[in-house]
Amino acid sequence: MQTRLSLDGCGRFSPRWGPPRRLRFATLNPTPGLRTRRACRTRSVSRTASSERRKNIMADDMSLSPSRDDFSALLDESMGGRDFMEGVVVKGIVVGIEKDFAIIDVGLKTEGRVSLKEFNQEGDDPAPIVVGSTVEVFLERVENAMGEAVISRDKARREEAWTRLEGVYEKNEPVMGSIVGRVKGGFTVDLGGASAFLPGSQVDIRPVRDVGPLMGKEQPFAILKMDRPRGNIVVSRRAILEEARAEQRTELVSQLQEGEIREGVVKNITDYGAFVDLGGIDGLLHVTDMSWKRVNHPSQVLAVGDTVKVQIVKINPDTQRISLGMKQLQSDPWDGVEAKYPVGAKFTGRITNITDYGAFVELEAGVEGLVHVSEMSWTKKNVHPGKIVSTSQEVEVVVLDVDPSKRRVSLGLKQAMDNPWDAFVAAHPVGSTVEGEVKNATEFGLFIGLENDIDGMVHLSDLDWTASGEEAIAKYHKGEMVKARVLDVDVEKERISLGIKQLAGDPMVGDFFRKGQTITVTVTEVTTGGIEVRFGEDDAPMSAFVRKSDLSRDRADQRPERFAVGDRVDAQVTNVDKAARKVGLSIKALEMAEEKEAIEQFGSSDSGASLGDILGAALREKAKND
Repeated sequence: MQTRLSLDGCGRFSPRWGPPRRLRFATLNPTPGLRTRRACRTRSVSRTASSERRKNIMADDMSLSPSRDDFSALLDESMGGRDFMEGVVVKGIVVGIEKDFAIIDVGLKTEGRVSLKEFNQEGDDPAPIVVGSTVEVFLERVENAMGEAVISRDKARREEAWTRLEGVYEKNEPVMGSIVGRVKGGFTVDLGGASAFLPGSQVDIRPVRDVGPLMGKEQPFAILKMDRPRGNIVVSRRAILEEARAEQRTELVSQLQEGEIREGVVKNITDYGAFVDLGGIDGLLHVTDMSWKRVNHPSQVLAVGDTVKVQIVKINPDTQRISLGMKQLQSDPWDGVEAKYPVGAKFTGRITNITDYGAFVELEAGVEGLVHVSEMSWTKKNVHPGKIVSTSQEVEVVVLDVDPSKRRVSLGLKQAMDNPWDAFVAAHPVGSTVEGEVKNATEFGLFIGLENDIDGMVHLSDLDWTASGEEAIAKYHKGEMVKARVLDVDVEKERISLGIKQLAGDPMVGDFFRKGQTITVTVTEVTTGGIEVRFGEDDAPMSAFVRKSDLSRDRADQRPERFAVGDRVDAQVTNVDKAARKVGLSIKALEMAEEKEAIEQFGSSDSGASLGDILGAALREKAKND
């Protein structure tokens, strides 16, 4: 920007900002409505003066040829030693009012216009603007294209407000303002000439649904942030409320004492409790402190707006949190609970809550006991408690344990019923026979379903006398009805041992088979090394293997293929191993024994009789006896 001097309308030098231009007189193309200095001077000259005198005055003005120093002195005299800069607030005098504008002289040898709407606003002098009034305006430009000063009263007021707010911000003091509009994310606040942004989260301590009552109302705000180059101001109403509430809360907390009883109004209800207003300060009434009995949700006991009497349970001086209680004003039902509910006694209660680990039974208002899932049924194992009982169901329970210090009562549901294991022992003593359905086959035995929903187990070793466990269990299928003998009953462990093979006598016990005994066997399998045979009773069969060398006395007949599956042949018992449960058989030994017996009975080879004659006579004798 370049400073230059030009003659104004009264013939004096006037400062100009901008590039050099040709000198001009205000009398040429005068701006309508503006009074120039020359016009003022011309009016001071008598209208009756002669034209000669006017010419002399103009000649004197034009004949001035000041030096550089004189020029500087004239400039200082004309400007009055003032330093005018654009973008600052200056004082001006109202020199005229035309229609909707006020003409203001700010001492720049020219005037500026300001709309009358910019006056008589909040913060301005309530007196009306008249000619001669002194006002402060913001100098935007010294001269525009029309030769006028560009000034604004609104911007002057805004600059004043910014200066004032900066001082308030530095001192961390509140400022008065009013909410005037709504914008995205918040509201616009007028701070007496400066606009600020109020975020929606900073309007109140709690969310506000309707801000209508707050609109246009003057109230204090805290300045959170100021950025003058960008023209941004962020304020908070919440900070003022929190500070006031903290002061009020501190004063009220100092007046409260633990154990004191007060009345309050329920302000809010949550899942974990209710907030009660104690007269300017809130306390939390937890759901567990509302009643001695179980309360699933605070709304079951309280409603918003209810007036309640509470006791101050605890005051935290650091966080200023107040814990309240209602049940503390009632008698404790746990007093003397051991005498009221002795161990082993039977009572009737109501199911109040069901969990994965059991069910809670209310014995009286405020006293609940837990029936663990393991104490709910004699027979139903590993099932959810909800499949055994239901909420609000009346049940009979037996007290198993009482712990007043921990406020716990252990209850049993199955103990109030007949023990099916005792009933089974009474009806089916050891040695009796029972019948049931095959419920399951496992790697260690069969589970048989018995009466009263109890199960008995047949171990693999108790399925068959001779067959292996895997072979024996393969004969049974789920759902099949079988009979078994009761071997043992353990009531404490709730176990019943059964046996199927015990229904038939053990063939290895006693003298069922003796060495040298002749028995009839049935061929079940023919192999290259011999034959597999079965013998004994049908309900307790035994098996044995006759080797090839034991199939006949004659070597030519020791061929397994001579036999077929299902053939019945006689054999002699050659060996009995009770420990290994094995019986040795031989057809060859039987033939040799029969030959020996025939020789002894019908003669010998020394008497001259042939073996054929002897055997023929023996056979005929045997046929006659048959």
